[in-house]
Amino acid sequence: MNSAAAPPAIDDGEIIFEIPDSFRIYRSGRVERLFEDVLVAPSLDPATLVQSKDVVINPSTGLSVRIYLPPAASSTNSKLPILVSIHGGGFCLLRSSSSIYQSFINPLTAKARVLTVSIDYRLAPEHPLPAAYDDCWEALSWVVGRGGADDPWLSKFGDLDTVFLSGESAGANIAHNLAMRLGREGLRVEGLMLLHPFFWGERRIGNEGEEAKERKVQEAAVLWKTVCPATTGLDDPLINPVADGAPSLADLGCRRVLVCVAELDLLRDRGRIYYEKLKESGWAGVAEFLESEGVDHGFFFRDGGVTTEELRERMISFMNNFSIPISNEV
Repeated sequence: MNSAAAPPAIDDGEIIFEIPDSFRIYRSGRVERLFEDVLVAPSLDPATLVQSKDVVINPSTGLSVRIYLPPAASSTNSKLPILVSIHGGGFCLLRSSSSIYQSFINPLTAKARVLTVSIDYRLAPEHPLPAAYDDCWEALSWVVGRGGADDPWLSKFGDLDTVFLSGESAGANIAHNLAMRLGREGLRVEGLMLLHPFFWGERRIGNEGEEAKERKVQEAAVLWKTVCPATTGLDDPLINPVADGAPSLADLGCRRVLVCVAELDLLRDRGRIYYEKLKESGWAGVAEFLESEGVDHGFFFRDGGVTTEELRERMISFMNNFSIPISNEV
């Protein structure tokens, strides 16, 4: 009797890609996340009195949002601006329920007096891009559509005419691409806040040429190709919005933009060039720029000091001062 030979065993110990302290991928396809991420349940935050709850949008994909309601909701007759927030983590890490993320969102929500919707999108590499882009577009559409009509917090307290998009790192990348899609579809939100945006490109610029940053430069390039295997490369407009042939930033679907970078961040010059190119593009909006001195990428998640408070106050000011003329000046 003939029998087929058993397939060779997969060596699950072989690592094909790793970012230290973040994650590693094995030849078998298994993903091991090394970042210690503490997840927290929605609750009433005793320090800020912000309430939160989770809402499932798409049971088939697991797409959900965590909605944050500030105490101002009970003390005003006016509806609150809506902040749609997209977490970072290299498209691979963190959740809307991550403790470091909730610790940043709670005080921002309370002080800015906004209703915040944090998107819990599918993570790569198990769900390669464009899964995260698709999830976040679906969530944004839900906020201004069915959610705004059916969810009791959004329908009662949310001002659907005043929506802000925000993201950190990979989340900022997603937020930018959502704003570009809004523009293509003839839609606009009030504002876009990009914190330490994860943009990249084939040609090295600025501090990317420093020898001390060589390992991170290599990791950034491989990371993009890992999370987006269908990419056209490092000048894909999804990761390099200012590449030759990329859609014009003049089409960005928002009235105002705030770009925030950190002095010691590898991604600093990508954010600065984005801001400069946006102003040169003919986009009919207001662009603002903030560089935080002496700090590195995502410092606001690790440090609750003065620099973090300055960043948060700039975000609050950006969201609370939206009745200004549209121009192209800072």
